[in-house]
Amino acid sequence: MHQMHSIIVLADKDNVAIALKAISENETIEAIDVSAKSDIPKGHKIAIRSISKGEAIFKYGQIIGRSQTDICAGEHVHTHNLEFSDHKSGYEFSTETQNKSNVKVDVEFLGYHRNDGTVGTRNYIGILTSVNCSGSVAKFVAEEAEKTGLLMRYKNVDGVVPIVHGSGCGMANSGEGYDLLFRTLSGYSQNPNFAAILLIGLGCEVMQIAELVGKSRLQNEESFRYMTIQDEGGTAKTIERGISTLRELLEYADQSKRKPSSVSKLTVGLQCGGSDGYSGITANPALGIASDILVQNGGISILSETPEIYGAEHLLTRRALTEEIGKKLLDRISWWETYTARNGGEMNNNPSPGNKRGGLTTILEKSLGAVAKGGVSPLAGVFEYGEKINTHGFVYMDSPGYDPCSVTGQIAAGANIIVFTTGRGSVSGYKPTPCIKLSTNTSVYRRMSGDIDLDCGDIIEEGVSHERKGKQIFEQILKVASGQKTKSEELGFGGSEFVPWQIGAVM
Repeated sequence: MHQMHSIIVLADKDNVAIALKAISENETIEAIDVSAKSDIPKGHKIAIRSISKGEAIFKYGQIIGRSQTDICAGEHVHTHNLEFSDHKSGYEFSTETQNKSNVKVDVEFLGYHRNDGTVGTRNYIGILTSVNCSGSVAKFVAEEAEKTGLLMRYKNVDGVVPIVHGSGCGMANSGEGYDLLFRTLSGYSQNPNFAAILLIGLGCEVMQIAELVGKSRLQNEESFRYMTIQDEGGTAKTIERGISTLRELLEYADQSKRKPSSVSKLTVGLQCGGSDGYSGITANPALGIASDILVQNGGISILSETPEIYGAEHLLTRRALTEEIGKKLLDRISWWETYTARNGGEMNNNPSPGNKRGGLTTILEKSLGAVAKGGVSPLAGVFEYGEKINTHGFVYMDSPGYDPCSVTGQIAAGANIIVFTTGRGSVSGYKPTPCIKLSTNTSVYRRMSGDIDLDCGDIIEEGVSHERKGKQIFEQILKVASGQKTKSEELGFGGSEFVPWQIGAVM
């Protein structure tokens, strides 16, 4: 990476640079001894040498697309002259599996130890719903608990969270859509950030309570209860019994207190949303270093968002511990190509309008920056959406790129911390799992400091090293895991961001 005052070149092979400030038309760019041919916004690309029509354009030392026209040095490179191109080439498997990071830490965090050996970073009661039809009643129970001051009596409980969604009926009782929702609900019920679960159904839905309870083995009488509105006799009676049950669950949850725990009990979901041209330069690679530190110390780091690693999957197959793991990732890529085509889309529908305003042009470019969140650790496993992670290390979980949906899958898979990078600004939170937000640039941090926990723009603005910032992020993870509230928690986010992946037909 070569920073040259107004621009930065990320790799020797690159034929574009990134503007570190807004560059005006005719302004001389001394680093390449040319004048800008037009206004170039901060974070956008500029040609550092002449590029012929049809020639590959390189950023990060990787192809991000091909030129649609002849491009001269000093010209703005974006959607008007850069197009998506077929990125596939020969994949390598398990050629880069050596651990390049070796940072051992002698630290612990304070968490809630559960009977199954997991450790929570929060101590919530969850009111889970099997179907949309029971969603309002779940909310009524939670609201009643708050109105009556019931929660105030239990100082060790972080709160009661109604987990409501838009599915559970009007769907096939088997197949992909059913399995996804089942895994998600089952995974949430077993997430260590929930001390106890009250499951409420209507009674006649496709996603039957008996099925969830039986197959998920959710039988612990101390920490798990369930009911259906039809069997209870309607809304009022369900609320009444729900409150009574909640008192018992709160008594149980309140017995839990934070105790020292190994870092190996942390499972961190890696996310980025509202990315910009700085994402792959500042926050994402710094988060990658924090991810590597976690993995080196026995924890689990989950990379997801399959449409947003598209074009960079070859970097992950090289890190796969086995060829089987690498091919499983490619199978998911192939599935997504078919899935998007079937629904009238294409993988390059991404980046979003906000991404493009921030300087990202093609999904290949966005993906190369997104993959940096996963550091350099070997890829130890590839998992389906919401599938329980059963191995330690750096892993991949298949999911859409839509952040609430992706995070929902990670929490179902066991994530007890989420770390989220943003270049445009994000206001989300994800109960029961705290979400640490990192800005890729200082201007968005200053503009939205009430929502963002840590600025990574100082990597460019002040020359802070990726290593130093990565360690700072890791330290922040430990603080939050031990109880420090994130900005989104202080604002009360997390009650509306449960978004299971609805993939099947709605009937």
